[in-house]
Amino acid sequence: MGLFDKNPFGHNLYIKKLLIRLLAVLSHHRYKRFNELKIEGSEIIRNLPEANVLFVSNHQTYFADVIAMFHVFNASLSGREDSIKNLGYIWQPKLNMYYIAAAETMGKSIITKILAYAGSISVERTWRNAGKDINRQVKMSDISSIGVALKDGWVITFPQGTTTPWRPIRKGTVHIIKKYKPIIVPVVIDGFRRSFDKKGFRVKKKGILQSLVIKEPLEIDYENESTASILEKLEYAIEQHPSFLKVISKKDLQIAAEEDKQRKWKNS
Repeated sequence: MGLFDKNPFGHNLYIKKLLIRLLAVLSHHRYKRFNELKIEGSEIIRNLPEANVLFVSNHQTYFADVIAMFHVFNASLSGREDSIKNLGYIWQPKLNMYYIAAAETMGKSIITKILAYAGSISVERTWRNAGKDINRQVKMSDISSIGVALKDGWVITFPQGTTTPWRPIRKGTVHIIKKYKPIIVPVVIDGFRRSFDKKGFRVKKKGILQSLVIKEPLEIDYENESTASILEKLEYAIEQHPSFLKVISKKDLQIAAEEDKQRKWKNS
């Protein structure tokens, strides 16, 4: 990699590497000291191709979830077995790894702009903006940007588009799947809602067991499978299908209900 090499979005790869290293150093203790992160499935990461991989996950905080995935994925590629012990794995991070985020969120502060440069694909949400419910058309340029990222490497998406659990998966995710035919790897996280604030910057409780489970890629018939069928597969894969409600902890339900109440109060 040359000093002036750039990715398809025009980001200097040397600067991106330095930012990822910095973010990793600043965040590592959140998953290894204040709280414990239990990992499953690191061997799946090592068996994936270099590009056209779409990770789909449930969502509990704005940023702590995706930062944890950057740690786990890079540690797995460096040979760690379900562990992020020894931060040396971040010295040569995977630079063609991206995550989908709301454009309005990524431009709010210096921190979010740094996080954006480290790998976000900023898209305009079609159902919500500035805390209000809206209804607008999908920007085809956003879809194209996701396609560029998939062609270049790996993309992480949170298909519910919200940190509130049990929300339906957005059909735009299925459109991306059918159009670009990526390998789809489900990821299920837990414990982040209890240990971090909603943005994922502040540790609100210590001693929490967090978990990140990487599952085997889904089998999808890209040409013939219906949108409804793919949506249901995704719901089951990231454990957000209504049938999982009966096994969710009461504490998580209380936290989610409180977050939903606060969101509605802010919008009233």
